Amino acid sequence: MLFNQYPSIYGIVILFCICFSCSLPVQAQINYEYSNNKSFNLGSYGRVGVGWTFDNGEAVGRSLNLLNMGSIGGRLEEQDYLELAPNFNFRPKEGDATKIHVQVRLSVYATSLTSIGNSSTTSIGGLNFALPEIYAEARNIGGKDLNLWIGSRLYRGEDVHVADHFYFNDHSGQGVGVEYKKSRFATIFVASTDTTSTLPPYFYLNIKTGTLSAALRQRTVFVSEQDFDLNENNSITALAEFHYMGDGDSDNELTEEGDVEHAVNFPSDIGFVAGVRYKRSFKKLREGSYNNLTVRYGSGIANGGDGGLSKTWLTFGAPDSLSLNFKGAYSLAVVNNTILNVSDTYAVNAYMILTSSKGAADSNHMAPTYFENEVFNRKLDFAIGARNEFFISDYFHVLGELHYSQRKDGENPTASMTKLSIAPVYVPTGLRDIWARPHLRFVASVARYNDYAMENSYSPYLLATGARRWGYYLGFKAEWWLWK
Repeated sequence: MLFNQYPSIYGIVILFCICFSCSLPVQAQINYEYSNNKSFNLGSYGRVGVGWTFDNGEAVGRSLNLLNMGSIGGRLEEQDYLELAPNFNFRPKEGDATKIHVQVRLSVYATSLTSIGNSSTTSIGGLNFALPEIYAEARNIGGKDLNLWIGSRLYRGEDVHVADHFYFNDHSGQGVGVEYKKSRFATIFVASTDTTSTLPPYFYLNIKTGTLSAALRQRTVFVSEQDFDLNENNSITALAEFHYMGDGDSDNELTEEGDVEHAVNFPSDIGFVAGVRYKRSFKKLREGSYNNLTVRYGSGIANGGDGGLSKTWLTFGAPDSLSLNFKGAYSLAVVNNTILNVSDTYAVNAYMILTSSKGAADSNHMAPTYFENEVFNRKLDFAIGARNEFFISDYFHVLGELHYSQRKDGENPTASMTKLSIAPVYVPTGLRDIWARPHLRFVASVARYNDYAMENSYSPYLLATGARRWGYYLGFKAEWWLWK
């Protein structure tokens, strides 16, 4: 049925085979080498630069990627961003092998197109500050392979680095977790005061006290993962999740049943996730070469995110207009991610991402959601791409990227983009490694849009320039990370 509804998917099989033959176990967040001999570590990730386009009087450069797909389609045009991650180590009693730390992460970014150095918290669309991490963890408790953590954490595994897309098991959030050998268990508690969100609202109106007030209800996410080593080169990870949102105080229901647009109190809701990751290492190539293939299916309120985000507690689509819940909603996400360190002169990172999602409403197009909003109730995303890195010398590398992405919202025609990027890079550390940083880059990108994307301004670039068949981006960019 999927092939009948989306004829362009026929080409996926061929493209998938290409991508599969070429994944990357990269942890894009900072990972420390914990040491009980050091009481403090400071990690950082950041990118900063300038970009422009020659349309509209040499305007500030805009991303060429399709709307609602984030960095999927290539991330070389991403805007400025900074993370500082202080990590505090504590000494256990003498003879105890437990490693103890508290980690905090501060992120800073501008919400407008202005560069981070020309913005402040008082500027319109100025700097935003966030604390995505603040947690405490004890590792190797009592000398055993046992870890315990509590707090807010970027709790996630691999990402497609060239598309800045964390996939399969991004459980980032506030909660508690325990890890024992190859088993991981966590509970994430999600709540939000965003009253404009089209997700199942995390608040309800409480009148039991006699005074009408907003009260938060919480989504509880139970996560379980298990690794299985098949042999030296092959392993499998199994994933299972259960999501539960409590009843929005049905005793104080303020609207007629079925009035989803004006509802203020909501029934309880659930969701399930199941997934598997197959990882194969290529020992005949240079160290760090392997492939990840992941398949994940989510149902109910656990049917995944959008805009390049894959957290399963980000629900997609609209609820059923009568029951006001997400029963029947689903999402299928397939990702293949590959890294091949071929030689000391060449490496390639390739990927394929396919996401098919539907909300609980009957419609395959637009459907009403909470607070008189309307959203697409169905979508299909597909992207394939690769970054080729040529180590011309120790200090001079060349990045060559080719990406194709397409998106179909509801019953709209498919929007597509093909993008080529070339980036000469100076690497001051002199390392012939795809993870060597900092990078000082000159970025040149060109994209071609299909008719629907062009005519409907289906990218940040097209929103600024109007209908164009071709898009352009030039810029100077720096990127770094430090975790030791």
